[in-house]
Amino acid sequence: MSNIQSNQNLDFSGQREIVLQAKNLGVSFHSGFHTDDYKSHVINFFKRNKEKVENKIIWPLRNIDITGYKGEILGIIGSNGSGKTTLCKMISGILRPDEGELFVDGKVSALFSLGMGFNKELTGRENVYLNGMMLGVEKKKIHEFIDDIHEFSGLGDFLDRPMKSYSSGMRARLGFSVAAHLEPEILILDEALNTGDAAFGRKAAAKMKELVEKAKMVILVTHSLRFARKNCDRLIWLDKGVIRQVGKPKEVIENYQATVPKQKPKKRQKLELKKTDTKVKDSTVVKAMNMSVAYEIKREKYWALKDVNFEIKEGEVVGIIGHNGAGKSTLCRVLTKILAPDEGEIELHGETTALLGYGTGFNAQLTGTDNIFLNGMLLGISKYRVEKDYDKIVEFSELQNAIDRPVKSYSSGMRARLGFSIAATLQPDIFIIDEALSTGDAAFKQKASEKIQDMMENAKAVIIVSHSMKFVETVCTRAIWIEKGKIRGDGPAEEVVEQYRKAVEVQRDSAGKTK
Repeated sequence: MSNIQSNQNLDFSGQREIVLQAKNLGVSFHSGFHTDDYKSHVINFFKRNKEKVENKIIWPLRNIDITGYKGEILGIIGSNGSGKTTLCKMISGILRPDEGELFVDGKVSALFSLGMGFNKELTGRENVYLNGMMLGVEKKKIHEFIDDIHEFSGLGDFLDRPMKSYSSGMRARLGFSVAAHLEPEILILDEALNTGDAAFGRKAAAKMKELVEKAKMVILVTHSLRFARKNCDRLIWLDKGVIRQVGKPKEVIENYQATVPKQKPKKRQKLELKKTDTKVKDSTVVKAMNMSVAYEIKREKYWALKDVNFEIKEGEVVGIIGHNGAGKSTLCRVLTKILAPDEGEIELHGETTALLGYGTGFNAQLTGTDNIFLNGMLLGISKYRVEKDYDKIVEFSELQNAIDRPVKSYSSGMRARLGFSIAATLQPDIFIIDEALSTGDAAFKQKASEKIQDMMENAKAVIIVSHSMKFVETVCTRAIWIEKGKIRGDGPAEEVVEQYRKAVEVQRDSAGKTK
């Protein structure tokens, strides 16, 4: 790889300063096992098919031509596995291109997924310093910004709690706050805001606009087309490792959406609330009675959940909604018996399978195939059963070409697809999905919606934590709104979502008046 000369960093036609330029950029890897994936060899007995994987060269990205200008927010969209994360890794210097030229004028700070560089055993505050120093920022500089980062993240006393108790949304908020406040020249956000609630999304959008005025540019990878349309100056649409289009957000999004497969009419009817209401039975699957969970922060007791009461009947698809830090993930951990209530009781009638975040239980060194067998056994499912359903899992995930690659090379969207496919295909009694579809592309979300509906023929209940109100309205028969550890609303999905939206608007108006 050779760099484009720095005297070419001016677009003379428009007099715009060029910050990023790529010409015929490409990166390749060998399929099969990598030399550092020793665990794949150790765990090879999991495989039903022990034939050697063909070792051939694969190009996840090739012939990439991009120009990025100072002062712009450049968005990157595309389906899972299209090469978005690989491109970001090249721009940030994590990967070296195998061919072509790359010029980057400035220091790059990258936030890959939500807080991937965080140490879960350390507190949020300790991770701020750790991440800052990993980005090359001096400790003295981090100390200057720590109060601003704390305030912007909105984590309150949670900043001094271990990050293993954070929800994915809380990690996303802290990760963005660190990256955005330490004065980056070029900030890359790869799927970093997909689990944030609406209020934080607006704060982050305003912060990005502020950043490009002071710094050079922001590169944003997102599956939220609405967010991209509203906040990006230009969009790049990647598809199977090549650029399909670069241009104005509205035009690019319209062309991208036209390629998303439409739902079959029969399936769409299955997603209507009327259809799922008729399947609800009298038998109780989950029952919470005055349930409370407390954490200790600075020797003071903090109630993550307080006096929670609800009952879930067989056949219900329940959406759990609320701001980041409301207590949603804590509730999921109680339902999966990771946490026990400090007060009250929780009754579960059936085996519970949880997908907490995307690919949380994956071993990054192992291949997708190895992780299918490993996760299946962690869920208490026999090797024979996993072997029987292996082809269905791979087919549903649409990862046939990547299934024998180490999971560390997957994008967060690919991990989301594989995690959901494993858990959903193995059909648990009670299926809990905590933010696991937040990084999925539009086409996969449609498939997941249909799969959840199909699961209700065999599963007892599905519980979904999501910040996508449209997804909750479409897929769930019922919604429970949690705020500050307490239930604010419980009822038909559309009604509770509407109550939540109105409350968010009131909070936004109040915040605007106080400025």
